[in-house]
Amino acid sequence: MNYYEFIAEIKKLCDIDLSNYKEKQMKRRIDSLIKRHGYESYDSYLRQLIKSEQHLKEFLGYITINVSEFFRNPAQWQVLEQEIIPELISKKNTLKIWSSACSTGEEPYSLAMLLDKMGLINRVNIIASDIDKEAVEQAKIGVYTSKSISNVPDEMVKTNFLKENDNYVIKDKIKKAVDFKIINLLEDSFPSNCDLILCRNVMIYFTEEAKEKLYKKFYNALSDNGIFFVGSTEQIIMPQKYGFISRKHFFYQKNN
Repeated sequence: MNYYEFIAEIKKLCDIDLSNYKEKQMKRRIDSLIKRHGYESYDSYLRQLIKSEQHLKEFLGYITINVSEFFRNPAQWQVLEQEIIPELISKKNTLKIWSSACSTGEEPYSLAMLLDKMGLINRVNIIASDIDKEAVEQAKIGVYTSKSISNVPDEMVKTNFLKENDNYVIKDKIKKAVDFKIINLLEDSFPSNCDLILCRNVMIYFTEEAKEKLYKKFYNALSDNGIFFVGSTEQIIMPQKYGFISRKHFFYQKNN
């Protein structure tokens, strides 16, 4: 069995199409996982994935790349706080915001904390989604280490977390502001009429064909003049091709 046959079987097994991911990066990740567990071939590893739910969970967690942190790239969050959100809320009573690859919850909870600080938490609906069920379950629990909250200002830590032993637990007010869902970006339908969509540090893993498909889906999911916020290595080349206007670095507006 070669790599292409293996990813075809993975699609049958768990409905994730790894051909949409950059082949070189994904193959390297999978090969290193197989080697780490001492398997000699894709065949033998696939048999283990079919047989063991624990191994399959580990595999899915590994390939879906759950790297997240609170207020990642703080300068971009300042733009969000000082320009983007005030402009959006000036035109509407309520906003719909979607954190589209939320991993273990740091990004949507950062949003909720920021909106609470701005006095807007009751005027915003936050949806958070990820393809990884385990990550989403972890996000719902909302327990984090001191290392993972290092970017959170001290005042926000006091306001939004309860300290339990060495961990920090998100307070219920913030937790209740976020509605978590399982969404496969390439296969599933998107929430509609979103005023702000965050898809950060995800597109770098996809092929150009998959990116084009996603840009179109995100465009259609935005409300009129809605904002699409991407990661710091993911600037869109020729955004007008997909119907976007560049507003700031990493922020794109739907052009109606």
